[in-house]
Amino acid sequence: MSGVEAVRGQAEALARLIRGAKRVVALTGAGISVPSGIPDFRSPGTGLWQKVDPMEVAHIDAFHRDPSRFWSFYGERFQTLEDKQPNPAHAALAALETAGLLQAVITQNVDCLHSRAGSQEVVEVHGSIRSSSCLDCRHSYPVADVRRRQREDEQGVPRCGCGSPLKPDVVLFGEYLPTAALERAQRLAAGAEVMLCVGSSLEVHPVAALPELTLSAGGQLALVTQGR
Repeated sequence: MSGVEAVRGQAEALARLIRGAKRVVALTGAGISVPSGIPDFRSPGTGLWQKVDPMEVAHIDAFHRDPSRFWSFYGERFQTLEDKQPNPAHAALAALETAGLLQAVITQNVDCLHSRAGSQEVVEVHGSIRSSSCLDCRHSYPVADVRRRQREDEQGVPRCGCGSPLKPDVVLFGEYLPTAALERAQRLAAGAEVMLCVGSSLEVHPVAALPELTLSAGGQLALVTQGR
């Protein structure tokens, strides 16, 4: 059997699995957005954390210690993500939902590409780049306003009207996942007959434990990823 035939056979088996289930949930990681031009985190040579130490630029302590350095990294990342578009994998999941074959997407990504592709039920367990908030007065600002405030600040730090640095509404290292999103993801995983794991290394906890909830409840997993 050729490689093409093998892939076709796997795709057909996956389609049968999805059609035969009443509750299908997708769990996506950074790999699904790589074709959109967004690097993942851990791939040798190309991963984002191959170039910078996440503890120095993406930890909540780094934000508090040096907002200017923190935003020099995140500002560039926001700019990189702004013009990215969903790819066929995002579109396929949105189409499955529209057809009534997919209950929801649980994503570790903060790039908003699932929503841009048309997915309605998206659980962003690591938050998203669409806004940033003040940790002091809790005021929230959309990303376009955040980018403007960063450009206008002498230190390159977007600031709230109260003067405090804004923090992206994404989960940094050293922070807990938002309770409501995590609990919803756990309920979806536990109730799924099939979980599609797309582009995730399944190395980051507690999200990496979600497939086990599906298996423990008698569901099945389908891993769709590129191994290295």
